[in-house]
Amino acid sequence: MDLAGLRVVKAVAETGSVSRAADSLHCVQSNVTARIKRLEEDLGVDLFHRMSRGMAPTPAGRVLADYADRVLRLVAQARDAVADAAGRGGRLTVGTMESTAAVRLPPILARFHADHPAVELTITPGPTETLLIEVLAGRIDGAFVGGAVNHPDLIASPVFDEELVLVEPATGLSGAAGRHTLIGFGRACAYRGRAEMVMRDAGRVPYRVMEFGSLDAILGCVGAGMGVTVLPRSVVEREPWQHRLSCRTLPDPLARMPTLFVRRTDSVETQSLRAFLATVAADPATQTPTPPTGLKTLAAAC
Repeated sequence: MDLAGLRVVKAVAETGSVSRAADSLHCVQSNVTARIKRLEEDLGVDLFHRMSRGMAPTPAGRVLADYADRVLRLVAQARDAVADAAGRGGRLTVGTMESTAAVRLPPILARFHADHPAVELTITPGPTETLLIEVLAGRIDGAFVGGAVNHPDLIASPVFDEELVLVEPATGLSGAAGRHTLIGFGRACAYRGRAEMVMRDAGRVPYRVMEFGSLDAILGCVGAGMGVTVLPRSVVEREPWQHRLSCRTLPDPLARMPTLFVRRTDSVETQSLRAFLATVAADPATQTPTPPTGLKTLAAAC
């Protein structure tokens, strides 16, 4: 059993096919088949069920695929840790919600890059649920997510305290259709769940949902009067949106949502990750709630 064999087991288990596994590993199918057969002979068990259309792991195959995932993740972490310790910078992949990337991260990333130019930093945007899956799978080193997180394999540290607001066009909504249309990300987004709670509590039911994949698309459609959304105040009260959109405050506890930085409990804290978290902690906005501005409350608007 070697790393190449473990990569093959992991690829076949994830793709369910020898051909797709070969494509992902950039090798020929015969190599994949031979590796699987050799492992099965070595371990004395069948690792996969051969079916007419693909392959499915046996119980023993699922166990080995799980170990393969953990071993390969540790090997990748070891490579980065060694590069980090040798002063070659290392690599760091951080996931983030789009709203956090748009408002909170630019000054943090600029400061981190200036202080640690050798670190190869990759930022991966996505909704909260997707980012949690990526962190648990070891595909990213950590992520900024919204809302409470309680998982035995994750460390979750509060970073920002966001005030959520109901966002409408500055010119107002012309009819009931706009008041009963929610514009937002997909269900994997933490703000989407809170937005649906806001619509129900405000009596704006039934409502329809229009899903978009980008923050600017959501804000642009709200500005055009197509509907409403729920986002952090910090996202809306910036150029060019502050003059095109209006915010209505929400009642507690709907208005508050923490942004957490999550990572695996068994992850290696490299110098690069430690330096990044220190840069985040030094930002003036860290753990600083957005002050109220005296705008009308949602109750007054409904």
